[in-house]
Amino acid sequence: MSLYIDADACPVKAEAERVATRHRLKMYVVSNGGLRPSQNPLVETVIVPEGPDVADMWIADRAGPGDVVVTGDIPLAAKCVEAGAQVLKHNGEPLTQANIGNVLATRDLMTDLRSADPFRMGGGKGFTKADRSRFLDALERAIRAAAKT
Repeated sequence: MSLYIDADACPVKAEAERVATRHRLKMYVVSNGGLRPSQNPLVETVIVPEGPDVADMWIADRAGPGDVVVTGDIPLAAKCVEAGAQVLKHNGEPLTQANIGNVLATRDLMTDLRSADPFRMGGGKGFTKADRSRFLDALERAIRAAAKT
């Protein structure tokens, strides 16, 4: 069992490392650079070459049953769900076979709406303490579920 973190713009790397350490899990922090490597022997920082979706492909090629993936990238999440991994968004929302189709469709719809209105300003809501707490609880549950796989 391994924990994979899609580390670019991930606000919960430190929390994931604490949980991985408590469970004695190997954790892969995957990005295309710019991260300070952890001194934790259970944490491996993986720097992939520059390029679109290279980090995502690295994770998707390795994640499977018994693994947990943390990502905000919905296409990557879909590949990992299909491969049998437990997948969480940064706010703790689980992505599963039951909901990934709707999440992908919503993502595509929002992309189309944003491209249709180039003057649209603003983004999503900020990351809160409640999101962090939900993530920690969801990660504990995902690790337990992955262990049963």
